[in-house]
Amino acid sequence: MPPVFAHGELRLYLLALLETGPKHGYEIIKALGERFGGTYSPSAGTVYPRLGKLEEEGLVATENDGRRTNYSITKAGLAELDSRRAELAEVEAGISASVRRLADELREDIRSNMRGLRADLAASAESARSAAVPAGTGPRTGRHSPESIRLLKEAELMVQSFRDDMRVELRRHAGAAQLTPVALETVRTVLDQARIAIRNSMRS
Repeated sequence: MPPVFAHGELRLYLLALLETGPKHGYEIIKALGERFGGTYSPSAGTVYPRLGKLEEEGLVATENDGRRTNYSITKAGLAELDSRRAELAEVEAGISASVRRLADELREDIRSNMRGLRADLAASAESARSAAVPAGTGPRTGRHSPESIRLLKEAELMVQSFRDDMRVELRRHAGAAQLTPVALETVRTVLDQARIAIRNSMRS
């Protein structure tokens, strides 16, 4: 995957993030991740060295707050940011393009994985049908047998359990961070592909 930020762009964007107010390192990393809609999360090893360099150049100041270090932009940092607004606009445009590209790559990975899952489910279903239906019997044999009813109930319980688990996960995520359009699109794509895979696996 090509780099998200070109040379020098992350340095400039960090100044832009600090323009809105002081932030500690985790807040900066989180803000970057949210800007990319969850498709990219910069590592601490990427962000902190650049913050340190900005501090060395007098563009960022630090202040200890207990176990945290708060970073704030200095007057010199604001002056550099003001002199590079046009460049910052290009960085913002590049970020928007990166978000779209990363989202497309994520959706393609999901589709590829779901195609493999559909094939596995179809093969498993065919194997189960071959083992369950004796030779010479019709496809409707045993449709309402106690065993088929038991399997139906088990499948329904699995679907219900999945639904309940996902509702808990979604609400937990929404409580910690805003659900992004990319995350919503990912959920929609996965569910659509899963629906197709399950339907195909049940066809005789």
